[in-house]
Amino acid sequence: MDLKKQIIETRNLFHQALSAVGTLEQLEATRVTYLGRQGTLALLTDELKKLAPEEKREVGALLNELKQEVQKLFDAKKAELETAAQREAAEQLKNFDVTAYKQRLQGSLHPYTQVIKQIEDLFISMGFVILDGKEVENDFYNFTALNIPEDHPARDMHDTFWLQTPGWLLRTHTSPVQIHAMQQRKPPIALAVNGRVYRHEATDATHDFMFMQTEGMVIDKNISLAHLISSAQHMLRVLFEKADLKFRMRPAYYPFVEPGLDIDISCPFCKSGCSICKKTGWIEAAGAGLIHPRVLQAGSIDPAVYSGYAFGFGLTRLVMFKYGIHDIRLLHSSSLDFLKQF
Repeated sequence: MDLKKQIIETRNLFHQALSAVGTLEQLEATRVTYLGRQGTLALLTDELKKLAPEEKREVGALLNELKQEVQKLFDAKKAELETAAQREAAEQLKNFDVTAYKQRLQGSLHPYTQVIKQIEDLFISMGFVILDGKEVENDFYNFTALNIPEDHPARDMHDTFWLQTPGWLLRTHTSPVQIHAMQQRKPPIALAVNGRVYRHEATDATHDFMFMQTEGMVIDKNISLAHLISSAQHMLRVLFEKADLKFRMRPAYYPFVEPGLDIDISCPFCKSGCSICKKTGWIEAAGAGLIHPRVLQAGSIDPAVYSGYAFGFGLTRLVMFKYGIHDIRLLHSSSLDFLKQF
């Protein structure tokens, strides 16, 4: 069959195919058949190249006319189908019955949110005030006022994110809130803080550059370690829902308290040792102690009249312990499979 006849037959076949199209999917299939890279018109163009120059002029004009006609009809059919689809969608939406939607989608609170709410309710029941603070702090509130002067080796433990503005940083702990509170309030003071803190650390299953802390502070006359231990024990027993949770106190050094303690709890997941407690039966839960006199002075409180205690928990660690989460990175992920568990 010569090329002229093929062009005429292609026109007839395209009209027949286009008249049978009823959906955008069918139209796309027709486009590929006739206008695609390996479609009918592309094959006809290849055949045109084989003709003699005299025939190319005549047959080429017919082929270009066919291409323009096919493209024009295709575009018109596409616009017609898209308009019809929009009209149908609008009609369905107009008659949509919200009461007929039977699938019930249920959300849940993030594990951080659940534990923070529980901790705040607990602190409020104990007479504490819940405070919040700035995540961008200056050197004085984050270090100096907490008895960590510029040449103190404890600064090296914090792996600080320093900002371009001299003396400003992302807070490395929530303790600066204590100094602000002491400067703004008069004893007796009982406060609790939950918040994000930042350390320049490599991220792995147990470390992250951002994590959560919880801390409490009480200042009044004649505050002793007995008050500290009683408060910490009550909080942890309620949080882990274990009235028989055991505690172990170990001397520890923190620049902002004197004396300082590490508070360990008996592993809530085992009785004879497991991977979480590293087979010891104990988990480090908090750092605590009586507030150092220099910290009280930085907060404009007379250490000769008042004393106080402070304790800080790694809230992220508590959440991981409470729910048995083994990878800290899951807490900041958007994995629905993970979040649906809570």
